[in-house]
Amino acid sequence: MKKVQQGFTLIELMIVVAIIGILAAIAIPAYQDYTKRTHVSEGMSLAGAAKTAVAEYYASEGTWPGTNTLAGLSESNTITGNAVQKVKVSGSGSITVTYNNKVDTGKTLILVPTDAGGGITWTCNTGDVDNKYLPSACR
Repeated sequence: MKKVQQGFTLIELMIVVAIIGILAAIAIPAYQDYTKRTHVSEGMSLAGAAKTAVAEYYASEGTWPGTNTLAGLSESNTITGNAVQKVKVSGSGSITVTYNNKVDTGKTLILVPTDAGGGITWTCNTGDVDNKYLPSACR
């Protein structure tokens, strides 16, 4: 008489669970880094309007604005997003994006303008946001 196998053995099920556990251990940290990078990019897009305002002020006045008001922007704490606490224009036209706990509470990304002979270039590799979360243009 032949015995027909029915279902999976316990060892086969344990192997499948172990494989799923290993895959999850690799995927979850990678996904968390991806979401933080997305939140940092949100700050860059919110800073886009501030970059335009700073450039317009510099073109008309010949100096960099030192505050959001001079640049024609709302108060810094009213420019917020899902992961952004505020966007602030400070001395020399620098734009500071401050993040909340979705990136790291209080971490900043600072965009610094430079007059490039008629145009403005922006340097975004300053601040204290971890480099692995910065957009590729900022690394």
